[in-house]
Amino acid sequence: MSRAAIPGLPSRYPIGEQLPALYADDDLAQRFTAGLDTVLAPVFATLDNWPAYLDPRVTPSDFLAWLASWVGAAGDPQWPVERRRDAVVRAVELHRWRGTRRGLVEALRLALGVHADVTGAGGAVWSNTAGADLPPESPAEVLVRVWPDREAWVDPDRVHEVVRAMCPVHTVCRVELLPGPPTDEGR
Repeated sequence: MSRAAIPGLPSRYPIGEQLPALYADDDLAQRFTAGLDTVLAPVFATLDNWPAYLDPRVTPSDFLAWLASWVGAAGDPQWPVERRRDAVVRAVELHRWRGTRRGLVEALRLALGVHADVTGAGGAVWSNTAGADLPPESPAEVLVRVWPDREAWVDPDRVHEVVRAMCPVHTVCRVELLPGPPTDEGR
């Protein structure tokens, strides 16, 4: 879709009707301003509908990529348009949860349509008592188990890309791709 001249799109504000009375019956002035109306009608239509352009649920699909860049939404141009819209709608929430289990699971679900289970503490330790010795270090590795939901196959490179983007820098994340949900004895 383009916001260029659209044949037959009427202008809500025809210039010819706003000219002084001297030009109201002038054929040349009316034809000239009608040409300007043809060029300006899409501009006025866009401005009149500006709130809809800023709503990712209804914005024109060609405007969606630009809107996604405003909120830092990661999206793949090959995704269906409804999935890209969902990514833009959820972008702020995902930024809020970045670096957490919840954020990683949601990002994997949204980006790849997979389920994920995240275990491990990521190596953060602290003490509630000032001056006390630190507690023993917890395992620094985080295990991310991923299995398909919508698709029969999961692209390992894409999974690693999302995990790298959503995990804190200091955290070592190990990824396992599973054919289905993990069993209790596999944990």
